[in-house]
Amino acid sequence: MNILFALGAGLLFGTGLILSGVTNPAKVLAFLDLAGAWDPSLGILMLGALLAATPAYALARRRRLSLLGEPLQLPTATRIDRRLLVGSLVFGGGWGLAGYCPGPAVASILVGGVKPLLFFLAMVAGMAVYELLEWRQQHRASPGDPAGNGHAQETAYSAKK
Repeated sequence: MNILFALGAGLLFGTGLILSGVTNPAKVLAFLDLAGAWDPSLGILMLGALLAATPAYALARRRRLSLLGEPLQLPTATRIDRRLLVGSLVFGGGWGLAGYCPGPAVASILVGGVKPLLFFLAMVAGMAVYELLEWRQQHRASPGDPAGNGHAQETAYSAKK
């Protein structure tokens, strides 16, 4: 049953992206072109999304379970660190170069064209590289762990607790 709700939410989200025009890279790039022919409509769309999401987040913070009975998984990090800044720069750079971000790229595949498909494949490749780097960092051999299975780091971390 939950898969049907997820499918419905995804279809509703994708339809909203298509109807609002954010699947059109030219519209996104016009919003980012502050010194040229700036199109503020995407900013108005973002403001509307924030206004709609704010009460929903306030409600979600008071709950432990979703409306479907699943555990809520809200972000808990509050620190701005190097990883957040680098990730934001990569995301913003890709958005500015291609005119797509992940949601509109997936929705754009349905309306056709090679460009959104290439962006989607590059996005998935970037996610795979990230996962590989994360895996390597977690399994990197430490001085007391020549096998590289991470137990020495785990023990060192546990000792600090």
